[in-house]
Order: sequence, then C-alpha cells, then structure tokens
Amino acid sequence: MPHSIAIDGPAGAGKSTIAKQIAKRLDFFYIDTGAMYRALAYHFITQKISPEDEISVTKASHEASISLIYENREQQVILNGRNVTGLIRTEQVGNMTSATSVYPAVREKLVEIQRQMAKEMDVVMDGRDIGTCVLPGADVKIYLTADVETRAMRRYQELLSKGTICNLEDIKADILERDKRDMNRKISPLKQAEDAVLLDSSEMKIEEVAEGIIKIYKDRMRRE
Repeated sequence: MPHSIAIDGPAGAGKSTIAKQIAKRLDFFYIDTGAMYRALAYHFITQKISPEDEISVTKASHEASISLIYENREQQVILNGRNVTGLIRTEQVGNMTSATSVYPAVREKLVEIQRQMAKEMDVVMDGRDIGTCVLPGADVKIYLTADVETRAMRRYQELLSKGTICNLEDIKADILERDKRDMNRKISPLKQAEDAVLLDSSEMKIEEVAEGIIKIYKDRMRRE
C-alpha cells in the first residue's frame, strides 16, 4: 500500500522546497498541488476571466485538461497539452490562484486527480488542505509555517534571483491578503489538521526542517 506525507501551510513557508527534498531522500514522488491550482489560474488569466466570475471559472475548469508528468522525477505541469511549469510562478498567477481556489469546481477537479495519484505511488504532497481534505488518512501530516516577515523575504529573494523587479512591502501585503483568503474560505480553509505536527521554519534551515519531517515519518512507520 502506498505511503503518503501531507504538508500544509501558508504561502512562503517553504513547503515546496522542503517537500521536494523529502521526496528525493525517501524516493517518493513529489506532488506540488499548488502548481496544479496555479496552472488552472494561469488558464483563467489567459482566457481573460475575472476571479469574481464564478460561472466562467467553473466552465473553464471543466474544459481545461491538467496533468502531471515526471522528467528525472521532477514534476512538470501540463495544461491543455502545453508544459506551463515555467509560467505559473508569478505574483499575478499566485493571486488569481488564491482568489479562484475557493470555488467548488476548481477544487473538485484537482482533488480527484491528487487522490488518484496517492493511490498509485508513494507521495509527498504539499498544499493548503492536504491533511484536512485531500489525504485525511496520510501516514504523516505536517503544518509548516513561518512568520510573515520571513515568508515575504523568501519570496522577495526568490523573485530577485529570477531577475524580477519587486517590492518587499508589496509582497508582504500580498501574502497577508492571501493568508486571509485561504484561512477564511468556506470550502477547505487553510488550517492545521488535528493530528498534524506543527513546525515553524522561521529560524530553521531547509535541511533541518526536512530532516525533522523524515524522522517523524520513520518513527511513525516503526510504530506501525
């Protein structure tokens, strides 16, 4: 039976970076659910759909084709036959993602894909509602967070490294707004699962967090 590790938390907490490292060390597949939501959000943007237009968002969700492929065990996101992995990490896409992921049609479409993947392979899956909704039976659940200043600085440095001109205070404001939307949406809000382990990465290095989660997983497996 495949094993699973669920990592939830707010934007900028380091979920994706840490999940990738854990997957590599455990020889699991890394499933970046956020990238799937971002791909749909990118689709809405290219279709010039307003995030407030739920009817159009719903229609576009049903029509869009989202799939994942792996090249050297690295996830590639395919939208309507096109690899959009390198196009979905902008602030515009991030904000559209947060605004449209509240809609039932968006979540239903992607959760079905995510659950099927977890039935077929060992996975590390990160997102906003993995432990609470997508994989409530995950072997290990982690709620990974960090203070907003740390999260904003991480995003700021990431964008600068890509040559993107940005403003730290604007990024901080965007993160706070996304937190508010994610935590207060009616469907699958961002929250810590009752049986999840809370980890604050504000003062921790990536390797320390990854090692801690791997230890939690191995200890859990030894007890079963």
